[in-house]
Amino acid sequence: MRIGVLGTGSMADALATHWVRAGHQVTIGGRDAHKAERLATRIGGSAKPAGLRAAAGSGQEVVLAALPFGAGADVARDLRAALDGKVLIDCSNPVGPGFRLLTEGGPSAVQQLAAAAPGARVVKAFNLCHENVWRMRPPVFDGRPLAVPVCGDDETALARVRELVRDAGGEPVAGGGLERAGLLEATAALFIALWIGEGADAQAIAPPLAYAAGPSHQESQGARGLSVRTS
Repeated sequence: MRIGVLGTGSMADALATHWVRAGHQVTIGGRDAHKAERLATRIGGSAKPAGLRAAAGSGQEVVLAALPFGAGADVARDLRAALDGKVLIDCSNPVGPGFRLLTEGGPSAVQQLAAAAPGARVVKAFNLCHENVWRMRPPVFDGRPLAVPVCGDDETALARVRELVRDAGGEPVAGGGLERAGLLEATAALFIALWIGEGADAQAIAPPLAYAAGPSHQESQGARGLSVRTS
């Protein structure tokens, strides 16, 4: 794929590095040409520097908005014509002081991005983990690849993002349509508060899948069989 990256920060670095290693052509776009050039040089391979408009423009199939909440919508609005028809990935988290969800009571961060670039096919992904997790090669814990929720409304766009999740070493999980992405952003706010604010293991708050909805089908069948035999 031909991928444009808007931003020169840590998430741009971590994800673009995986994608270049997977064989994709990546253009790093930044307001600061020197930062874009330094990042492209550090990533190496197919990575090349450009301005924001060139990174979003002609030839790109997918664009990653690796930008802070608040800045993403402004950049997308400025580049809306260039983003028309592109798959636009949002990995931002609208989390403020006190681990407060900044979008509470209003549209989610990704919905604001979609409104700023109405011709783009917007997908929410990669927002639940710190950039250092995405620097892992691959992000696997206790033998299990990192599960990555993906939210969007366009099946072709979702298929491309799922491929990019796998190229980064994760396993994509269907998160529903774009209207559910606000729940994903709220989950990030909760997890960040637990990890950083409380020093708690957020992973430990969820039971294994077999227990998530009560007794499993197999356990229920076994219990019914035991009841029949002993009655």
